[in-house]
Amino acid sequence: MTRGAALAGPVLGGAARVAVGVLWLLEGIEKYRAGFGASDILLVADGAARNPRTPWWFGPLDAGMQAFPALFGLVIPALEVLLGVALITGLLTRLAALVSIATLMLYWGSDQLVDQYPVMVLLSAVALAAPGAGRYGVGMLGRIRKPAAPAS
Repeated sequence: MTRGAALAGPVLGGAARVAVGVLWLLEGIEKYRAGFGASDILLVADGAARNPRTPWWFGPLDAGMQAFPALFGLVIPALEVLLGVALITGLLTRLAALVSIATLMLYWGSDQLVDQYPVMVLLSAVALAAPGAGRYGVGMLGRIRKPAAPAS
């Protein structure tokens, strides 16, 4: 394998990882700035409950959102900010990319169709699939080796 081919996965995956991380970070910050909370969760839950396009598997989550809207109002923006930070820094890249995709699928399941979500799914999938997507990030700190001490 050539050096260029060996760098393609980490560079492409890393770029996708950082891009989707920035989008998540902006989503979470915007929710905090807008005062996202229980009333927003109830709006989503009520809309999903009345929507015939909402899939059957969303029902248990919808029930949880209606039972604990304040908790979800805190958790959702925090999750988005944490996903952003993890992806930007390269911390637990594959897990963060997988959680990113799962979160976006849940958003789609509740019929929250935002224009950038398909792009975010694609970027998350690239970060998940690309070999070494987290190589150039916090994850690389464990791979840095100290030079061997000179023999006396």
